[in-house]
Amino acid sequence: MADETILILGDTDFSKVISESNVPVLVDFWASWCGPCKMIAPVLEEIAREFDGKIKAGKLNVDDNQNVPVKYQVNSIPTLVVFKDGKEVGRSVGNKTKDEIRSWLTKHI
Repeated sequence: MADETILILGDTDFSKVISESNVPVLVDFWASWCGPCKMIAPVLEEIAREFDGKIKAGKLNVDDNQNVPVKYQVNSIPTLVVFKDGKEVGRSVGNKTKDEIRSWLTKHI
């Protein structure tokens, strides 16, 4: 379960959140049946708190919202995507450690 540091995104509000953010947005594309997605969720919550004010963090359930994953060619989950100024600037696919995510994210913000 996501805490208050993670935005729950959907097909209807995704573009608005991404384009209007004044900080980079880290989006976790996930599904409830995905084991690696469940493993990475608490790590993302820690990252969101650690980078509070530097990024916005959001989750998009690919089963409930299929338009955005198709648009951004998300073919595997978990997929983490960093958006800056409304454009994708970084992508990471698969389960990663907190240190791996932190290092990858730092390169893109």
